Amino acid sequence: MKSRVKSEGGFQLSTICRQLKLEAPDGKMRETDCADTEGIFRIIQSVPSPKAEPFKRWLARVGYERVKEIEDPELATKRTRILYKAKGYSDSWIEKRMRGIAIREELTDEWKQRGVKEQRECEILTAEISKATFEMTPSEYKKFKNLKRENLRDHMDDLELIFTMLGEKVTTEISEKEKPDTFNKNKKAAKRGGGVAGKARKETEKELGRSVISKNNYLENKEAKKLN
Repeated sequence: MKSRVKSEGGFQLSTICRQLKLEAPDGKMRETDCADTEGIFRIIQSVPSPKAEPFKRWLARVGYERVKEIEDPELATKRTRILYKAKGYSDSWIEKRMRGIAIREELTDEWKQRGVKEQRECEILTAEISKATFEMTPSEYKKFKNLKRENLRDHMDDLELIFTMLGEKVTTEISEKEKPDTFNKNKKAAKRGGGVAGKARKETEKELGRSVISKNNYLENKEAKKLN
């Protein structure tokens, strides 16, 4: 393949591939060409074989759909609903998940207004809300649910989603009211917003006599109805 790409005047695989030692069929660790998802797509696009054409057409269609969704965000919302439905999630769960996505977007937009633009800063503030709400950061929560690369919120049940929304919505309201102008002030607002949700969660747990925080995830519960 390397020779074919080179003969076609394409890019050098060495620019997107890295050699890592992986276990071979014989059990020995051998250097193997590896690439991330974007790199794999680039490699596939460069393959001149007709067998790659169906995949190339699929990539083109996905790219086209993405451009249309940028032009009309409502299309992305509809697609997300369809995907959740196809995975077996109930309509009531999907409604909460979609509302949670909207509330999250409102919060990140508010943070941008307050000068929080770096991804890492958003992650820190999100962790503050989560820790105050559930006594766990998102990364700790994922480990608790035995998740790896999956989206944590796609594996929350109704109550977990509700308290997540509450923490983020209250944080947004606090920020809009007080207009924090430093990262530390935003951090304190996030902690307070999460704290409101945390108190509500504890009161709910007292009334229900059980923990709101669940180890259940969609990977183990193949039927999303169990996440209601």
